[in-house]
Parts: sequence; structure tokens; C-alpha cells
Amino acid sequence: MPQTPREPLPVTPDPPVSTSPPLLTQSWLDLAFVHWAADPADVAPLLPPGTVPDVLHGSTYVGLVAFRMHRVGWFRLPGIPYLGSFPETNVRLYSVDRLGRRGVVFRSLDAARLIPVTVALAAFRMPYRWSRMSVRRDGAAITYTSSRRWPGPRGARCRMTVRTGEPVQEPTELEHFLTARWGMHNTFFNRAVYLPNDHPRWPLHRAELTECDEDLVTAAGLPAPAGGPVSVLYSPGVPVRFTRPARPAGVPTP
Repeated sequence: MPQTPREPLPVTPDPPVSTSPPLLTQSWLDLAFVHWAADPADVAPLLPPGTVPDVLHGSTYVGLVAFRMHRVGWFRLPGIPYLGSFPETNVRLYSVDRLGRRGVVFRSLDAARLIPVTVALAAFRMPYRWSRMSVRRDGAAITYTSSRRWPGPRGARCRMTVRTGEPVQEPTELEHFLTARWGMHNTFFNRAVYLPNDHPRWPLHRAELTECDEDLVTAAGLPAPAGGPVSVLYSPGVPVRFTRPARPAGVPTP
């Protein structure tokens, strides 16, 4: 008998307590969080089975998140300095499953290292894309660029610049909703899975989007953003742990 969906769990700035050993470790550095409001009806068909759009006051969101991945490592082994360190830009959506767990769903993950992209595509069914990328800082301005190589659509691009500002002393409800995410939903061999993560509370800064020329959002199957973003944030980064994936109990899968 199908389970009745639960109310979404509260949004918390700190992760749930976890005693599980790490599956993956890494650091996310120099992050730009750029978000537009989206219609849940546009987002729902793009989510894994057993999940629905996570909404705040009737809206869900599309995120364009650019950063530097640093020293990806397996289990408790030291992170890899070259293959595990590279620029990355994600298009992500916001989801909740029948157990009430809030997460993100990645529609694309452009990264600058071919071997990690190939492994993620083949072994984990993650929508990684190999791209030519850079992250450059000029004072308070950071410019992130990418141009997709493989798989397609070849040439899908992003160039955006954010100017960082003052630290955020008390994030708004929306800022917590968009950044305090303690897991991801994905489909693995036709089964819905939830991969938890934990890290220290985000150190956030106000930011201004001064340049944005991209088509990654439409390449990910979403309508082009209408108007300016509703939220632009910067973070110097956090160390991150991913723990063992879990199949959402009670979630029907094909």
C-alpha cells in the first residue's frame, strides 16, 4: 500500500547529525549561487520518480551554481590534487521526497576534467559534462566561464561575473531554502536514491551579478530564465562529506 507523503522536513542551516563513514570527501570553493524563480509545473517532469518540486510560497527555483571543486577523495583517503580539483558549474533544481527529505536534483554538471566526468557518467549515472572552464578573480569580482565539449549539446556555454559584498549576518528564509540542502535525489539503474551530505554552516556573502551570458539552463531542458535572478550569493566555501546513498523507502520506482 503506498505511503502517504509526509510534510517536508524543516529547513535547517546545520546538517542532520550523521554517524555514517564518508563515501566521498571534497571541498567546494569560491561558489556563486545564482537563482531564478520557476514554475513547479515546468520542473516536475524533470525530477526523479518519487520526488516533487520543493516550493517556497508557491514557487520553486532553478539554480546556476559555479565553483571550484577541490581535492575529491574516496572514503577516508586524502583528496586527489589534480584529477580531483577542477572548476564546475551546475544547473540544479529543488526536490522533496515522500519521506519529507529536501534535496537538490542536478540537471547538468559541467566540469573541466574528462576522467572524473567519464567515471561519474558511467558508474553513477550523474549528468556530468566535460567542458573547457576557468575561474578568475579580479579584486571583488569573480568570473566563471565554461564551454561544453562532450557530451552535447556541444558549445553550451556560461560566462558570468559576480561581485562579492558584505557577509550575510542572518540569511533570509529564501537564502536558507536555496543553500541549506543536505542531500541530493537521483535515479540509479531505474531506482530513486537519496545521497546525504554534510558540511559546516555556509559562510555567505551578498553578491551582485554583473555579467551573465549562458544557455546551460535551456540546455538542461528548462525554459530560459525570465528577468533577473531573485537571489545572488557568494561563499568562500566549505569542506563536504557524502555518506552512503539510501533508497527512499516507500517511493515507487519503475
